[in-house]
Amino acid sequence: QVQLVESGGGSVQSGGSLRLSCAVSRNTYSTYCIGWFRQAPGKEREGVATINSRGSTSYLDSDYSRFVISQDNPKNTVYLQINRLKPEDTAMYYCAAAPHYCSDSWYYPDEYHYWGQGTQVTVSS
Repeated sequence: QVQLVESGGGSVQSGGSLRLSCAVSRNTYSTYCIGWFRQAPGKEREGVATINSRGSTSYLDSDYSRFVISQDNPKNTVYLQINRLKPEDTAMYYCAAAPHYCSDSWYYPDEYHYWGQGTQVTVSS
């Protein structure tokens, strides 16, 4: 079973940057989609960005320029760089995996089979 472990969250001031990491283990799939999601208290989980085994990426439409998703295949790690952080970015951030290429519905949580435990990002103004 695929296992995902997020790290890199923390408390930062508005305007700062963070790089979140998602360590992927036991991934036996040659074709996959890895997504980053976030969930703020009282809100639904929303897709932020995704990358597939070919290296193709997709981003949430709004404010996409502040997020950069990348992967380091030898390290089996997917990263999410978030720049110019805003208080509204405060949320628990999760990575998730699916054993297929990312679809046009990549931002739906139901597309993914495996989830990590999340890493908290808190942005103060």
